[in-house]
Amino acid sequence: MKILSPAKINLFLQVTGKRLDGYHALFSLMCCVDLCDTISLQFGLKGIRIESSHPQVPLDDTNLAHRAATVFFKALNVKEGLKIFIDKSIPVAAGLGGGSSNAASVLSGLNQHYGHPFSRNRLMSMGLGLGADVPFFLFGKPALASGIGEKLEAYPGPLPFHIVVVYPGFRVSTGEVFQNLNLGLTNCEKKFKKPFSIKIDFDPGVHLCNDLEIVTASEYPVITSIKKQLLIRGALGALMSGSGSAVFGLFSDSHTAERAKQAIDENTRWDAFVCDISDGSHLGGE
Repeated sequence: MKILSPAKINLFLQVTGKRLDGYHALFSLMCCVDLCDTISLQFGLKGIRIESSHPQVPLDDTNLAHRAATVFFKALNVKEGLKIFIDKSIPVAAGLGGGSSNAASVLSGLNQHYGHPFSRNRLMSMGLGLGADVPFFLFGKPALASGIGEKLEAYPGPLPFHIVVVYPGFRVSTGEVFQNLNLGLTNCEKKFKKPFSIKIDFDPGVHLCNDLEIVTASEYPVITSIKKQLLIRGALGALMSGSGSAVFGLFSDSHTAERAKQAIDENTRWDAFVCDISDGSHLGGE
């Protein structure tokens, strides 16, 4: 079985406070893009084994895909062997949710293989125990996320953008970014003239905002440089995704997006990808 495992971007990410359990409360508009890893599942083996095309992917039980399989088999009360091969295209630890997406794809693929014993809500509950972004990937459509990211409401508004994602080549620790966040310096709430809702059309000139960007960009000024390059090359707006290090630009047409990618490829050492917003069709296996 092969399953596509998409990246995500945060079209805005507002940190609304810190909870008693130590997690930060968020409000974000999240969407999947068709920059995807490919997950291959091979059954009938002993134990759970991870293999990957990328040297930085952990191959032990700290890998979220490994943990997802363990949780699924425990819930189903079966002892099954499984090899999970992760063919990576999504940059690692870049704010694009690759590990969480891999976990969601494993849960979805196993659920399909075993004849759908669990509802989507049950899978999302399993996923939340693995990471706050996992339920979103199982949700499978653009969504407004709140809480720690687990409260999801489908966003029906138009998102008619072509996207260039730029990866500067280094990993960022999400935990360290949140640890260094000063809630007094966050600015998304101040930027929005009225609270964002499903009834509002997303406007790159108004709504692109990420409260975590000030933390990561202060440590890595290249974040700001990438944003400037995307804007120079025709982006309607540019923003860091998640806790970084990836940055994306929104473009009104595919031709301008492709030219921007080519220019970045020719003039920098950054990795650039052109992609579009995707729906939940990645949850199917073959």
